[in-house]
Amino acid sequence: MKRIGRKRWSVAVILAGVMLVGVTGHAAESAAPDTVPRVNAVDNTWMMVATFLVFIMHLGFATVESGLCRAKNTVNILFKNTLIPAIGLLTYAMIGYGLMYPRDHWLVGHVFGFLPGALAGSPWGSVPHLSESYTAWTDFLFQGMFAATAATIVSGAVCERIQLSSFLLFSTVYVALVYPIAGSWKWGGGFLDKMGFHDFAGSTLVHSVGGWAALVGAIMVGPRLGKYVNGVSRPIMGHSLPLVTIGVFLLWLGWFGFNGGSVLSADPESVSYVLVTTSLAACAGALAAMTTSWLIQKKPDLTMVLNGILAGLVGITAGADVVSIPAAILIALVAGILVVLSVLGLDRLQIDDPVGAVSVHLVNGIWGTLAVGLWGAGKSFRVQLLGVLLFGAFCLVSAMVIFGLLKATLGLRVSREEEILGLDVGEHGMEAYPDFQGFLTK
Repeated sequence: MKRIGRKRWSVAVILAGVMLVGVTGHAAESAAPDTVPRVNAVDNTWMMVATFLVFIMHLGFATVESGLCRAKNTVNILFKNTLIPAIGLLTYAMIGYGLMYPRDHWLVGHVFGFLPGALAGSPWGSVPHLSESYTAWTDFLFQGMFAATAATIVSGAVCERIQLSSFLLFSTVYVALVYPIAGSWKWGGGFLDKMGFHDFAGSTLVHSVGGWAALVGAIMVGPRLGKYVNGVSRPIMGHSLPLVTIGVFLLWLGWFGFNGGSVLSADPESVSYVLVTTSLAACAGALAAMTTSWLIQKKPDLTMVLNGILAGLVGITAGADVVSIPAAILIALVAGILVVLSVLGLDRLQIDDPVGAVSVHLVNGIWGTLAVGLWGAGKSFRVQLLGVLLFGAFCLVSAMVIFGLLKATLGLRVSREEEILGLDVGEHGMEAYPDFQGFLTK
């Protein structure tokens, strides 16, 4: 190859400099105050804070799930919960956002490509389908956090025995396609939205969507070894209740962003009201679960109380903005009772859900959505029920197809030997507590 002379290098540098000046000059011009649409700084800041709070919920899910499972599977659980936000945000950027908020181009335009739809223009552009109070980038990040949450719910129901590769593939497809298509029916201005279906922050759109997949996954992957022997359920204790407790409080904290951010502005009255209904629901759920478990099991069960907090939060999520304070407390009291009965009922059916994901997110996601039709001002119970049924049918079939294809090709379950030894060693060649376990040093 001939060497390029100094003159040619000089010309190349000058041309590059001209191009750089042109690009930066265009960027500066596009960002000039005269051409940038006004964005409410307070609204935008609150939405970003809410986004951060929803993000920290993924750490909460990770600690709850790992604490409720055995130490030998901790690395595997943490690995899954680390990858889920990464997969969720990237797929939402490339496909999900355009599917969920299609405007007038549903499944035709704005589907594929990086940050499609409203994000195709200026980074300072307003969000046409929601509000002019915050930027399109803020909207994308906030909604993307919700998308990742749906897959996290599934992780807990199938933990300690599912193949890592199969779970990651399921999560990718489910978050990229199923969640945003279903979400477009309501939050994307679809037919359920036009019918008056109300789901403020996602009792159905997030929690039930994840919960239906969790139920299908738990059934198809089967119970853990030793869980059911001769028709009798045997307890498999988690290795760290302190981790579970920390995780639940992280989730409770994150719910202030989950529900509070769903106001989609920093309006003081609306945000404050939603945070009050959210907090009171968590408290009522805890007390109801404590009482119910104490009466049935004859001992106060900490795990039931912690799941009662989450059940109350899930239950109020659909109607936190439209139900009264007494109604919010009543909804959560029922949720706390339901979560205990559901955990015990699924166990009798020999459906092994180590963390109670189905009971917390599916059962109480349904309950919270229906409760809006009972106590939400001007809301129709019939429409709420229709929404629950449609989401259930779509998510059940979708999860069965995806899990079924994976089971027929890659397989869903790890080997018996790997499950006994633990997925940390079998899948990762690592240990969460090497000083205490020592499998890899033997």
